[in-house]
Amino acid sequence: MYDPVILAQHTRKIVVRGNLRKYYRKVRSERWYGGIAGAYCCGCNLRCVFCWSGFPRDNPDKIGDFYTPEQVFNQLKEVAHKKGYRQIRITGNEPTIGRDHLFGVLELVDQSNLLFILETNGILIGHDKQYAEQLSKFKNLHVRVSLKATNPEKFSKLTGAKPEAFEFQLKALRNLIDSHVSFNPSIMMSFCSPSGIQQLMDRLREIDQSLASNLEEEYVILYPPVVVRLKEAGIEPVI
Repeated sequence: MYDPVILAQHTRKIVVRGNLRKYYRKVRSERWYGGIAGAYCCGCNLRCVFCWSGFPRDNPDKIGDFYTPEQVFNQLKEVAHKKGYRQIRITGNEPTIGRDHLFGVLELVDQSNLLFILETNGILIGHDKQYAEQLSKFKNLHVRVSLKATNPEKFSKLTGAKPEAFEFQLKALRNLIDSHVSFNPSIMMSFCSPSGIQQLMDRLREIDQSLASNLEEEYVILYPPVVVRLKEAGIEPVI
């Protein structure tokens, strides 16, 4: 088992150079959120068995190029305006690993009429409360914290990380609330039991009553590489 905070530190050395961040795919328009422009970064601090990002996640040293915040934002803005979208995102892996780069993009977003949706596993925001406090200064930002499981044991089985790291995901929710950042939690439903969902709901209500009602559901997409990884791990989706 690995520590995702330590893995983030190791990955940062590969995918971050000052305020430059490594990306492996050009910005493209996507159907999610009713239409959004997305840039695909390299490197993550989790190894979720159901993740569709394989090679750029596991081999960030062997793929991609470095870009400035300005280069990434300008590409996102161009695609968004061309398609008539208001929303943009950095996706593919974990955006919070490159803090200076992310903040550079968000500063540019705040000078536009665009909304940045920060998709994150929340580990680093839960580990460092100052991260949430720094995010609070950006007005054109909404954070989506993707919970990987309903409890520490299931979290470890699905990600390979140490079980106690699950608490960082929940702590991220508390830190974002305390810092008055717009956000919502989501949960990967495909591997959840009814009892597990109830357990998670109880934990969310302990943090804030509104979280359970604002929990977004997401489901695994069975791309061929995902099917292979699930089969190798002996894990089958419930839904």
